[in-house]
Amino acid sequence: MTPQATQTAHKWIDANRQNWSAWCATIFDFAETAWREYRSAEWYVKRLRAEGFDVEEGSAGMPTAFAAHWSNGKGPTIMAYAEYDAVPGNCQIADTYRAPRRGLSRFAGGHTDPHSALGIGSLAGALAAKVAMEKHGIAGTIRFMGEPAEKVRGSKPIHSAAGYYDGLDAIISFHPHYMLPYCNTCRWDTHCGPYWAAIYEFLCEAPETWLRDEAAGNPIAVAHTSARAPGANDAVVSMFQLSKQLRDHMLPHTGTWTLNETILASGQATADNLAAQMAQIMYAARAPDLAMLRKIFAVLDRTAETAARLAHCTVKRHWVSKSKPGLANHAMAEITYRNLERAGPPVFGPDAIAVAQRLQSELGLAPMAQPFAEELSRLIAPQEAETRIRREIPAWQTHYTSDDYTDMTWHAPTARFYIGRASLKAPPGFAYPEWAMNALGGIPATIDPTVACAAKTVAGTILDLMSDRESLTAAKREFAGRLERETDRKPWCDYAPPLDFPWPDYVETRHGRQWWIPSTAADRALERK
Repeated sequence: MTPQATQTAHKWIDANRQNWSAWCATIFDFAETAWREYRSAEWYVKRLRAEGFDVEEGSAGMPTAFAAHWSNGKGPTIMAYAEYDAVPGNCQIADTYRAPRRGLSRFAGGHTDPHSALGIGSLAGALAAKVAMEKHGIAGTIRFMGEPAEKVRGSKPIHSAAGYYDGLDAIISFHPHYMLPYCNTCRWDTHCGPYWAAIYEFLCEAPETWLRDEAAGNPIAVAHTSARAPGANDAVVSMFQLSKQLRDHMLPHTGTWTLNETILASGQATADNLAAQMAQIMYAARAPDLAMLRKIFAVLDRTAETAARLAHCTVKRHWVSKSKPGLANHAMAEITYRNLERAGPPVFGPDAIAVAQRLQSELGLAPMAQPFAEELSRLIAPQEAETRIRREIPAWQTHYTSDDYTDMTWHAPTARFYIGRASLKAPPGFAYPEWAMNALGGIPATIDPTVACAAKTVAGTILDLMSDRESLTAAKREFAGRLERETDRKPWCDYAPPLDFPWPDYVETRHGRQWWIPSTAADRALERK
């Protein structure tokens, strides 16, 4: 890649800061959750079309997914992507005090990682690379994907199985940093591991058969004086409790596997003497390998059957995600890290420091002259980050933590890199509340440095891969070699997009846009004028 092309891309990012900063704030404010990111996806589609991309909406049968591409002639096809789903229960205004976004319940969605910065950092990088390719006559195609529901590792296994990553020459995956040492660095050997998630749906559709003899002599099978069937709510409670009790027996506590659950919905609308007809609970398991996942879900399946029998229900398992572990690519890590070095670490200037100090004051702390964690201003070589992470996990463990970019790594050489996001130093014994980190991810002064650094790294990496055919060939050769050693190469996704479940969502009411849980006086009391 010519230095001039890199400079052109970096200058475009700097010159357009006001634009992409506003874009990032827009997606942060939408804060739509898994499978329901309608406004966010619509925004990306319109923006990409305005920038000259051809866009397929609703890719792979997912209404909030998209697939876009722009070509400058025959050459490599390089992909970047956006995520834009938020997390229920994390509604936070982009300010230095705790409050939901105006007019909403504090239980509404909010960006935690934040995916708002992830998507806009990647988009700004792709657009900057496009400008440089046009100006300097660099041939190639940029693919840009819209990936909903990352928090349940949702879209990428489905896109993978549907062939949307086929034919790519390389893929670039960016994420704001969320743990050390993955801050201003790239993954090396130890990539994210596999993940399974499923909804167990309990149905009590024949409650009148719970006590057959009594029901036979009662003209009203569900009379309020009758003993009622336990029903679906009881089944979910039983499964919840049994799973907690059995967790220690599923696998020994090694390999950093985790199992999390969330209760999605209940078919009981009142406290009447009627059996709840429907209830759902989702389990999500992260593990270093497939064997562990199979054991975990074998236990969950048996537990679900037991809970269903106890509560006079039937049960059905619905897959939400079957996401593969990641394949490393050293050549891609080296190319990407080289461009991170050119971009330099994010710079949190006076405006960001002032924001951080106001937040510290809000929390009753003495504002620090240098409030940000020192790691944010440093780069760490991928090999050094790998050495540090290997100290924390067993020697036999090949994968660590969870993210669904991993499904992409089976289709093309992939780089996974992290840029530091605003994290504050803490006095001894003090822990910052979650809302504080969420707020810093939405305030332009504290999130824009992350976006700028990511965009420059994405743009430079795209341009390198387009121009430096020797480096791209090395990455593709390494990818082919790693894939050849794998016996299980096919996507794991064998299910339809799990769209028709009661995922939480915003609704339009006569009062305007609301979360499905309405705002209350307690929410409004947190707002400040």
